[in-house]
Amino acid sequence: MEKNAGKSSRITPELLLNAYSIGLFPMSESADDTELFWVEPEIRGIIPLDALHVSHSLRKFMRRSPYEIRFNHDFEGVIAACAQPAPDRPQTWINDEIRSLYKSLHAMGRAHSVEAWQDGELVGGLYGVSLKAAFFGESMFSRRPNASKICLVHLVERLRANNFLLLDTQFTTDHLKTMGAIDIPKEEYMTLLNAALVWPDQPFP
Repeated sequence: MEKNAGKSSRITPELLLNAYSIGLFPMSESADDTELFWVEPEIRGIIPLDALHVSHSLRKFMRRSPYEIRFNHDFEGVIAACAQPAPDRPQTWINDEIRSLYKSLHAMGRAHSVEAWQDGELVGGLYGVSLKAAFFGESMFSRRPNASKICLVHLVERLRANNFLLLDTQFTTDHLKTMGAIDIPKEEYMTLLNAALVWPDQPFP
């Protein structure tokens, strides 16, 4: 991973979108850190939109319709939940500056959330950024069984329906690999990204 530290105050929503267009994204060392740095992984995670893997058990679970799925209903709630520590991640990289930047992108129609609701409570979700025919996934959380996985399934369905070409996951995890995420070299990723960016902006909502 390559990173170039810089003060977060220098980053604007417009600069952030430009960074995505050239293969960069921001992170912080921790939720308490006040600065951000740019990340450009040598190995990039993606989920091929025609190769999402939904296990038999997950399909069976989804047929019960355990959650109501909403889009962009509570973006701030999703990013706040993603910023909270969880059993599998005692610390997160989402600091106040990240939250502010992505809220601004959401207001611009560039950042989106997919949400799982149960009995009026937000129990899972994910958020990311859309640009041309690319979607850059940022983070996800789950407070109920399979909630984030189901949100990912609905995300891919939405992207496929709206002619997106690229779903960037930044990195892969065991959780994402069970859903079909793969690692590709930076050069291959840039080829896919550049192909997605020659398209006009694709609708997300």
